[in-house]
Amino acid sequence: MKASSPFNRYLFLKMAKPIFMILLLFFSLAGKAQRQMENLGRGVVAVYKGSDSVYVGWRLLGTDPDGIAFNLYRKTGRNAAVKLNKKPITATTDFVDAKVDPDLVNAYTVKPVLNGKEQEESRAFILPANPAVQQYLTIALKTPAGYTPNDVSVGDLDGDGEYEVILHQTGRTHDNSQKGITDPAIFQAYKMDGTLLWEINLGINIRDGAHYTQFMVYDLDGDGIAEFACKTADGSTDGKGKVIGDAKKDWRNADGKILDGPEYFTIFNGRTGAAMSTIDYIPARGNIGGWGGVGGNGGNDTNGNRVDRFTACIAYLDGKHPSIVMCRGYYGRTVLAAWDWKNGKLSSRWVFDSKDAASPYSGMGYHNLSVADVDGDGKDEIIFGSMCIDDNGKGLYTTGLRHGDALHVGDLDPDRPGLEVFGIHEILNGYKGPGAAVYEAKTGKILWQGSEGIDVGRGVADNIDTSLTGAQFWYSGSKGLFDMKGNRVGESPASTNFVIWWDADLSRELLDDNHIDKYQGGRLLTATGCLSNNGTKANPALTADIFGDWREEVIYRTADNQQLRIYTTTIPSKHRLYTLMHDPQYRLSIAWQNVGYNQPPHTGFYLGKGMKKEPKPNIITVKN
Repeated sequence: MKASSPFNRYLFLKMAKPIFMILLLFFSLAGKAQRQMENLGRGVVAVYKGSDSVYVGWRLLGTDPDGIAFNLYRKTGRNAAVKLNKKPITATTDFVDAKVDPDLVNAYTVKPVLNGKEQEESRAFILPANPAVQQYLTIALKTPAGYTPNDVSVGDLDGDGEYEVILHQTGRTHDNSQKGITDPAIFQAYKMDGTLLWEINLGINIRDGAHYTQFMVYDLDGDGIAEFACKTADGSTDGKGKVIGDAKKDWRNADGKILDGPEYFTIFNGRTGAAMSTIDYIPARGNIGGWGGVGGNGGNDTNGNRVDRFTACIAYLDGKHPSIVMCRGYYGRTVLAAWDWKNGKLSSRWVFDSKDAASPYSGMGYHNLSVADVDGDGKDEIIFGSMCIDDNGKGLYTTGLRHGDALHVGDLDPDRPGLEVFGIHEILNGYKGPGAAVYEAKTGKILWQGSEGIDVGRGVADNIDTSLTGAQFWYSGSKGLFDMKGNRVGESPASTNFVIWWDADLSRELLDDNHIDKYQGGRLLTATGCLSNNGTKANPALTADIFGDWREEVIYRTADNQQLRIYTTTIPSKHRLYTLMHDPQYRLSIAWQNVGYNQPPHTGFYLGKGMKKEPKPNIITVKN
């Protein structure tokens, strides 16, 4: 093509523009790698609503095309399967089957429909004959004598596309500030049918309590099988009976504290519980008196309180592969160590260390943390209370608002671009500052602060008022419900604990102790015969979108400590969203939910009254 020809120049320019736009789009998408995530099945669940009606729910996947529809089938006894819907189901992923014979075994399956053609059938959910009318599934436990079921996480431990349950069994426990011997922390893995897959005993040299024993469950190497990871020590025993370190060592002192001896970090096989790799824990204790107080790295705590404050999380630090981050300290010195697990080996990605009181990052940590892509580059940051650590292990910012107990990160204000953070703060050691604040997740810019000089113990933020768009927040002593700009918009809710997506609308409900309530409404669920965990914290074992449609399940222990019950909604909804477990921020929230003071999960997009269509997740699922 000769540039001297006016006609040729015209054709060249006309063709160049669309080519340039295509290339621009290509390189823009190429800049954000697809995250490796679980290859989930349809997660069909069915529970009786009445004596002859059954609620059925199933998953829409984050990788499903927009035009996908579903056919639902019921097979009763030995009869052939019957399609229950007249037309393919497009508006929801739930169904109420009103003509069920409860005297026979009923099996439910779904088949996706694409371009008018049925696709592969899902795994069947089996309802036994003559069942009790109950909206929960039961997992029978093998609870050791003197132990109590506590925190739970979920992961696909065998690559079948469905979740297994990993349970922390606790005996005698003590807070870091308390003296006394604790019983060994025990972890058990169960299939949904109650099959015990393995048991790991951390031994006498790991103290047990909310601040000590953090565990992560996630597919770290992209092989379709979730790993289990935690801090270990001499005498820890894996799921195959193999002892880590020296089984004869007892490092406990007269106060029951463990301030000497080696500390390890171990990756366990999700299928078997076998220890696959054990290395030295980073950071080591170092100077036990050097982990400081709320005022920075000062203080003379040498009794093992601040040095043994642990947290943990999973983050996609390269935008594609999950890394595990193990943390130590938050009242003063704070250290985060990021690890990658690949080809059977652990490798250090980076270590962040606030070191001493001179660092603006010392004393900013919480009893919990969150993980989110705050700057939109496709890679995760770690929001650790009043500070944020970038994906490269460098400090991104600190707000200076110091330590607190409850943290919420999400698109809390859909009128503003990006994510927001709501947190509450303790007022200790003469520190004078806000008891609650809202700040911009990307920069740490304070958007609202209140309750100056007041020590606030609990706080929540989410959309709970069905008449309002955007999240609301409230906290102990707030004397009202507030929008994200600090305007009072209603009365305080009855509880300041957890929230859960449960009923038919997009707003969240209040979860406290063993019951679920609607804000300015009535009781939606009482888990009779079940108990919450962790004393006055009164949190469930877990809340997560474990199966069924996009709404969440809640797991409780029974009062006799011999069962877990997984409660699921039976309320039909007119809304169709893909499973929240395919939203990267929500999935990582489930991984860290059991850490420290348990907090409810949040999505990376605004989910509530007045929401826009949820964004398609930039993920790729991996199979075993």
